[in-house]
Amino acid sequence: MARVLISGPIDCLPFMFINDRCNCGNRVSCVVPYTPIDRISCLNIRNTDPGTEFPVLNFRRRKGSVEIEALSGTQCKVQMGESNGASVDITPDHLLVLVHGIMASPSDWKYVEAELKRRLGNRFFIYASAANSYTQTLHGIDVAGRRLAEEVHQVIRKTPSLKRISFLAHSLGGLFARYAIALLYRENSDTHAQSSEQDSKVEMLDNKSMAELKDQYTKFPNATIAGLEAINFVTLATPHLGVRGKNQLPFLLGVPLLEKIAPPLAQYVIRRTGRQLFLTDGKSSKPPLLLRMASDCEDGKFISALAIFRSRILYANVSYDHMVGWRTSSIRREAELVKPPEHSLDGYKHVVDVVYCPPVLTDGPSYGPETAKAKEAAQTTPSSKRAEDYYDKLEEEMIRGLQRVGWKKVDVSFHSALWPFFAHNNIHVKQEWLHYAGAGVVAHVADSLKQQEIVTFIPASL
Repeated sequence: MARVLISGPIDCLPFMFINDRCNCGNRVSCVVPYTPIDRISCLNIRNTDPGTEFPVLNFRRRKGSVEIEALSGTQCKVQMGESNGASVDITPDHLLVLVHGIMASPSDWKYVEAELKRRLGNRFFIYASAANSYTQTLHGIDVAGRRLAEEVHQVIRKTPSLKRISFLAHSLGGLFARYAIALLYRENSDTHAQSSEQDSKVEMLDNKSMAELKDQYTKFPNATIAGLEAINFVTLATPHLGVRGKNQLPFLLGVPLLEKIAPPLAQYVIRRTGRQLFLTDGKSSKPPLLLRMASDCEDGKFISALAIFRSRILYANVSYDHMVGWRTSSIRREAELVKPPEHSLDGYKHVVDVVYCPPVLTDGPSYGPETAKAKEAAQTTPSSKRAEDYYDKLEEEMIRGLQRVGWKKVDVSFHSALWPFFAHNNIHVKQEWLHYAGAGVVAHVADSLKQQEIVTFIPASL
């Protein structure tokens, strides 16, 4: 038996997410557990007293409404999309930006966009980015990130009702989104004073375990992304640590020879973006872009921008992803990869594990003279031992930088799917007829986004 608290005065009461744990895969909210009810825009309660709590017995579906029978015998009519006979116009206030990956287009999000609209309702303005389609994704992560940032600005200017913002990105699109949010990040004038005060507090807490420490990047009162409150930052199979290293680019099959010759060839195949993914971009004296994106630097406040999101979620394929390895998409060290569970979570097929990783208080990533020399060696003789040491060093520095904010890590396994080798495209159902195995992952993403609509903000740790 569910209990519905009716607060008053009651004319048009928002009625959403009463039961967040529901087995109705194609619904948004429920009144009675395990009973699907369409999204409800408002309530129109009749013959009731304000503040009454009704133990619900049953309900009946009617055209345009749902009739609920309470224990007291009173009947409450729930009008869906109507109030006093007039249509209720819900203005979207939450911008959800979908960012596709390499050599892709907004059409990759066709299934996800339709599914999220159905599950999340009219409060979300879902926008599939078109700023970096097909070969434009090869122009560089920074160039694509700037285009995306400008596109988001334009969407916000044209939609004044927006108050919140979230990002959902696939593959390389996750790096575009990380660069864009650093450009869109805005903080209040008291930031530096608060930062100094926080640093002094951290020194006093150095005897406590790292897991108990608050994130050093606390949300500032007025910190925003393009003037909007930052809610969710979600990536699907994104190479956050680049693609250089053992099994980081799985279609090379872990063969050492192929992994050694891939970096010099990348600049001819995927051009500037390839050099950035293989960490060989720029002069040897300057840190590669992905290392700079693991810190706050002159290019942008990359970590501060990530930190102000209520939720940061990494979805990673544990196997069968030919493009992006498990380690780089989940921001883990090799030693941190453990055998994942074989069975899916209830209601989310192929989602096998969820881990909450609190922020780890460390210094920012470093790039000293020795690392610069090693980078030069990687650019000139990529198969040398010094080049291998360079990549190992950079991977560790990137992990240290990115772990300064908390992450929710979701492991996905398509080992039982009919076509498991399509994992990279299954994870976001690129083509519904071919990649539908990822529908459970999309459902999990939708529920994660929905959850943040009702939780209280916890500064930068999950």
